[in-house]
Amino acid sequence: MKALVLTDYKKMEIQDVPVPIIAEDEVLIQVKACGICGSDIHGYDGSSGRRQPPVIMGHEASGIIVETGAKVLGWKKGDRVTFDSTIYCGHCSYCREGLINLCENRRVLGVSCDEYRRDGAFAEYIAVPQHILYALPDEVDFNQAALVEPLSVAVHAADLSPHQLDASVTVVGTGMVGLLVIQALRAYGYGKIIAVDVDSKRLELAKQMGADDTVISDENALEKIRMLSGGEGTDAAFEVVGANATFNLAVNSVHKGGSVTLVGNISQKTNFPLQSVVTRQIRLQGSCASSGEYPACLNMIARGSFNVNPIISATAPLSEGPEWFDNLYYQKVNALKVILNP
Repeated sequence: MKALVLTDYKKMEIQDVPVPIIAEDEVLIQVKACGICGSDIHGYDGSSGRRQPPVIMGHEASGIIVETGAKVLGWKKGDRVTFDSTIYCGHCSYCREGLINLCENRRVLGVSCDEYRRDGAFAEYIAVPQHILYALPDEVDFNQAALVEPLSVAVHAADLSPHQLDASVTVVGTGMVGLLVIQALRAYGYGKIIAVDVDSKRLELAKQMGADDTVISDENALEKIRMLSGGEGTDAAFEVVGANATFNLAVNSVHKGGSVTLVGNISQKTNFPLQSVVTRQIRLQGSCASSGEYPACLNMIARGSFNVNPIISATAPLSEGPEWFDNLYYQKVNALKVILNP
């Protein structure tokens, strides 16, 4: 089969590789769509440390079952499916509590690190265990289904926040996940939503996604946020970047007693504003991946409650994958989500 392989850092190649051999509890999926995630771009240059070449990346995907293992139940050849990016064990204490995103034995598709290697979906076929499969509603196409993974991340974050109806909120970062967070917050009944980013075009899209106000992220951003929120800051904030400056802006954007949900994590460490958090009694909540939100997200896309189509910047055949990784890494194009179709 054809696969897009990270053969070295900043080097992608289309190669002929063997079709995966499935285990008894696995299915073989013909991949129809796979999105390029920001984590794939960070893996492209080796900065994440979790995409050690050679590896087939890709974890935001959908397709059709073409083969089932001997112990697979409830799935058949021809089923249209998507699948969780995380393979969880189902047996550890966290899995038993329903916290599958915190599984002690989790394996992420398309990741190659010191602990394990699991090829992903930038290929014509992928093998995945049956317990992470989800059926696609008829109303959801393959490209839309490839966005269920990031949408589930956004919904999970919104669900974790100690929100109240009509609460005001600042969303720092309007990349793809940030835009989906805005939609999720609107669906959860938040009031005023203020979107913050350095990119004016993405802020325009944030308005379409449900933001009430937008703020360019510059030296005056905090002052503008407070002005838009009555002078003291918003009730809550979501940080969807994971950098030092955006983290501090999110913390300072809420009023005393406010909450900050942390979604982005491109940086391993930040300068922590300890006194501000303690003396203003700010609640911090980390949000990791998703934990069972896939079915709800699929149904909400099918009903039109979430509109993921504006987030898809381009679709391309798998053969153009090396060019698109180069374009995205070197910022030759301003794209939110590029989907490859094997």
